[in-house]
Amino acid sequence: MKTKFFLMLCLFGISIIFGGCGAKEQNATTTQTDTTPVKQYTIAQFMNTKRISGSAFSPDESKILHNSNQSGIFNIYEVSINGGEAKQLTDSKENSIFAISYFPQDERILFNSDNGGNEITHIFVKNLDGTTQNLTPDSTAKAGFFSWSFDKKSFFYTSNKRDKRFFDLYEMDIATFKPKMVYENKDGLFPAALSDDKKYLSLTKPITTNNTDMYLYDMQSKQIKLLTKHEGDVSYNPETFSTDSKKLYYSTDEGSEFAYIKSYDIATGQSEKVEETNWDISYMYFSKNGKYRVIGINNDAKTEIKIYNTTDNQLVKLPTLPSGEITSVNISDSEKLMTFYVSSSKSPNNLYVYNFESGEYKQLTNSMNPEISPDDLVEGEVIRFASYDGMQIPSILYKPKNVKAGEKLPAMLWIHGGPGGQTRLNYSATIQYLVNHGYVILAVNNRGSSGYGKTFFAADDMKHGEADLKDCVESKKFLIGTGYVDAESIGIMGGSYGGYMTLAGLAFAPEEFKVGVDIFGVSNWLRTLRGIPSWWEAQRKALYTELGDPTGADSVALYNKSPLFHASKIIKPLLVIQGKNDPRVVKPESDEIVEAVKKNNVPVEYIVFEDEGHGFLKKENEIKAYEGILNFLDKHLKKQSEGKIEKQ
Repeated sequence: MKTKFFLMLCLFGISIIFGGCGAKEQNATTTQTDTTPVKQYTIAQFMNTKRISGSAFSPDESKILHNSNQSGIFNIYEVSINGGEAKQLTDSKENSIFAISYFPQDERILFNSDNGGNEITHIFVKNLDGTTQNLTPDSTAKAGFFSWSFDKKSFFYTSNKRDKRFFDLYEMDIATFKPKMVYENKDGLFPAALSDDKKYLSLTKPITTNNTDMYLYDMQSKQIKLLTKHEGDVSYNPETFSTDSKKLYYSTDEGSEFAYIKSYDIATGQSEKVEETNWDISYMYFSKNGKYRVIGINNDAKTEIKIYNTTDNQLVKLPTLPSGEITSVNISDSEKLMTFYVSSSKSPNNLYVYNFESGEYKQLTNSMNPEISPDDLVEGEVIRFASYDGMQIPSILYKPKNVKAGEKLPAMLWIHGGPGGQTRLNYSATIQYLVNHGYVILAVNNRGSSGYGKTFFAADDMKHGEADLKDCVESKKFLIGTGYVDAESIGIMGGSYGGYMTLAGLAFAPEEFKVGVDIFGVSNWLRTLRGIPSWWEAQRKALYTELGDPTGADSVALYNKSPLFHASKIIKPLLVIQGKNDPRVVKPESDEIVEAVKKNNVPVEYIVFEDEGHGFLKKENEIKAYEGILNFLDKHLKKQSEGKIEKQ
């Protein structure tokens, strides 16, 4: 199980999400016989599909606030619960804006934004007259929304303005916008949940990425208590308090491969198990007044939602909902309405609202570009293959439609970020674009990925670029065994840690992959780990325990697994994509690997985005990047003399 702090602040995560839908284990050796023509689409058409996220009810619960990149960059929109066209509320041209919520009694809006992807986020208010105010104006400090108070007269947020290494917790009165510190973090802890009566704050402390402690802080007495004295690797993560503030609910993998939910009685100190499945429980929370309890389960790379009525602890019987994965459940303060998202391999996120009283639901958005037919898209399929040591490696396969008997197609491995991330079953315009243009995609959840138990998660510790890379190499056997993949035309690509894996594959297994596409990837572990942002100080030790300490005995091992120092071995074509403002994998990482590989007289292409950080937030940049990837692959895997230039 990946701990919350690591998923949230993951050093090598990336804001490119690849996935698909449809869970089916098979050998994938069959050939489709459907001869219906498949239309081919440009990247501009795929990117004209909207990316949307978030949901917050207006005070009268008549409208829903959400984020969309419809304008080319993320801005804030609102839509009526009765449907209709979404209304754009902000019009940023340079920096993405993400909604937090409406104000409790009026339609002012809280939102956050940074500068060019530098991740120094601030909290702003958009006033009713259209003006905006920066509520956390320290230009050197990072601020993040934590929660509204139960009475909605104030909100809480975290900031590292006092000490750039650690995040303190502040309360801001919305009548005065004057903040006060309510928890001073001197010990590298992470605020996790606050009780409704504002008496208790739960905190978590990372020891390693597999091992965390949980604390309870009394906001009145200022006393802090360790709740989880233990031995060995056990993860404890606070989820929420009961509505009467008497119990703390938390997830843990104590004595289990997977995370389950327990409750801690504050008065007695006793814990009891609340819910357990054979997969990780990702989260749990209560609706505002406690009528409903919501559980999210990471079920084989897709989210499974359970909603309980707490009066009888029975599952709420929901109507038959649209086919796909249901995520981001949000219940209104009145507990009469619920928003959620539905997505699948053939459909991006769409926002829905459900009425508990009438039992009816309504789709509020239509994100797919109407020029694209879902019939031309493909389902992702969960498969598993045996790696070099027999370990079963879960992966997601995307096969182009209408493969002819005997036809051999080029293929690309997609490696996720992390290192402990997970490619999940959701919609990916990028994957659909590549598959639509004739590429088989295998998204490998190599050992070390989250979601498959703590043993699998820890299986690559201190073995990065070795054991996990061997999983990727072994996946080629599966692809070749399908019968429709060209054994001589298999490449590797990925973002962030997946970019590192791409470089590692080309440097440490130079004959295995025909090409590599590195998106914001690490090339020099020594520099990256020494230069992590100051606000990650609290988990520095945990990162060093998993990856290696660049200041100590592990420096030689980190040197040996850094592709930059072995670039002379890279003999296959390489495409590198980098954001100039990236605070995690800084631009010199990519500059140096590009220059080093060029010395080998190897084809190298380099695309730098001046206004991006660690991931893509602007459509025009995504179009340029992914069109560049396709042209590069066509040139080197399909042996086309020149990459195609698409008509936009």
